[in-house]
Amino acid sequence: MTTGAEAILLLEEAGCAPNVIEHCREVASLAVEIAERVKAAGHEVDLELVEAGALLHDLGRCRTHGISHAVEGFRLAKDTGIKPELSEIIKRHIGAGISREEARELGLPDDDYFPRSLEEKIVAHADNLVRGTQRITIEERIARMRKKQVGEEVVQRVKKLAEEVEKISH
Repeated sequence: MTTGAEAILLLEEAGCAPNVIEHCREVASLAVEIAERVKAAGHEVDLELVEAGALLHDLGRCRTHGISHAVEGFRLAKDTGIKPELSEIIKRHIGAGISREEARELGLPDDDYFPRSLEEKIVAHADNLVRGTQRITIEERIARMRKKQVGEEVVQRVKKLAEEVEKISH
């Protein structure tokens, strides 16, 4: 398993900016808090995987800040030999996922980018609740998405993910 220190070192060695690394630290802090609540509520969740996945979710931002950063991070993670469960978190962390059709429209490799595992869902949700290094509410995230004129289907997907994760964490 990749430790927190190893994840930070990987971000630094890949060339991620300090503000990206600080964002990743805050997402990891929140993701672990959520995962601990999920575990306390009686669900099986790998806390180490959540922490490492949250720390590395924006690894691809060393190459691009566009939506393809998830794919770039996934490739980097695979190239460094990180275990598949961890690289999948990186690939599937955008919003509440991207459909195969949306991926084609966005110029991403033909794939489905929806978070599936509990760990993937927790990291994606935590990332939605952190802007820079500031924690925000899901209502604030949704308002920002609507202001950016993100499609309502995508907004509802983020809202549904939030409801799912919140429901199992109580």
